[in-house]
Amino acid sequence: MIDDRSARQGVHLRVVGVSDSKSLVVASDVFTKEFNDNLLSEICRLKADHSSLSTLISGECQVFLDSDLRGKLSEIASLLGTSTGLAFVDCSASSETVEILTQAVDLGCCIVLANKKPLTSTKEDYDKLVSRPRRIRYESTVGAGLPVIASLNRILSSGDPVHRIVGSLSGTLGYVMSEVEDGKPLSQVVKAAKSLGYTEPDPRDDLSGMDVARKALILARLLGMRINIDSIKIESLYPEEMGPNIMSVEDFLSTGLPLLDNDIGERVRKASLNGNVLRYVCVIEGSRCTVGIQELPKNSPLGRLRGSDNVLEIYSRCYSEQPLVIQGAGAGNDTTAAGVLADILDIQDLFP
Repeated sequence: MIDDRSARQGVHLRVVGVSDSKSLVVASDVFTKEFNDNLLSEICRLKADHSSLSTLISGECQVFLDSDLRGKLSEIASLLGTSTGLAFVDCSASSETVEILTQAVDLGCCIVLANKKPLTSTKEDYDKLVSRPRRIRYESTVGAGLPVIASLNRILSSGDPVHRIVGSLSGTLGYVMSEVEDGKPLSQVVKAAKSLGYTEPDPRDDLSGMDVARKALILARLLGMRINIDSIKIESLYPEEMGPNIMSVEDFLSTGLPLLDNDIGERVRKASLNGNVLRYVCVIEGSRCTVGIQELPKNSPLGRLRGSDNVLEIYSRCYSEQPLVIQGAGAGNDTTAAGVLADILDIQDLFP
């Protein structure tokens, strides 16, 4: 289906290499060969089974292990460079990919990111990655397949200054806050979210707010703010004494989480008396960037949010009284993959 879609746009996409953290699989000749559907399906099967790519056996490709990984990736980037439109696509959740990504930038390659961590690294790493803005795409780092980055770029490119962004950028926390609004205890809602597969294996990864903070940092830097992650005020939904280094996941769910029910329940009731609801949001305004629970009007786009959708309100000179609102599914493999594919196709114009 990808081949059909790209062919209609006059583009032929060649997958010439796939890497995990321990190994790299490369086409036998990166200039003329590519991975066919059968080989790609086998790679997907291996990773779905949590197997290493090093176990792949095929006459159509070469396998390189960890010790050769960085050198081989650099070699491929140097060989293909800018002439063939080589794109490095990072769908990991690792901060250790920054080095090879910056090398790829130096060699004139394109970068497509679903991984937030390179863009939320140091300001120096960030500046290097975005030094050639036409050669980097990262739509799926914020809102999965939603056109958040593209919309902001269009507004900024038009000279329309953005002065405020408010967004619910976690499907997990969007679901949690809309459920506690109905009077359900926080502990019950989090356990339900975990059983539905909305949370990470340890729900504290979501409840800490760090994932939202990384997305907020990407947006803030896009607006020109020169800040790091530690510049963001982050409200965690659990106290330090319930952290992963102190309490196991099982203990947190069974004994720790219920202790938080009364506080959240009281905050929900107070917000309701004011005609408001609670939402876990990022707020970017002026030089300020915060992440945490906010009281918002029930009839606002964020106040009407239900379930695991993401919602972003963008206020600018042109969108001053009525913000530009972007809403839709903000998580999931399919939506993220669609966003990554759209980014890959978007850079085709650089290579006629």
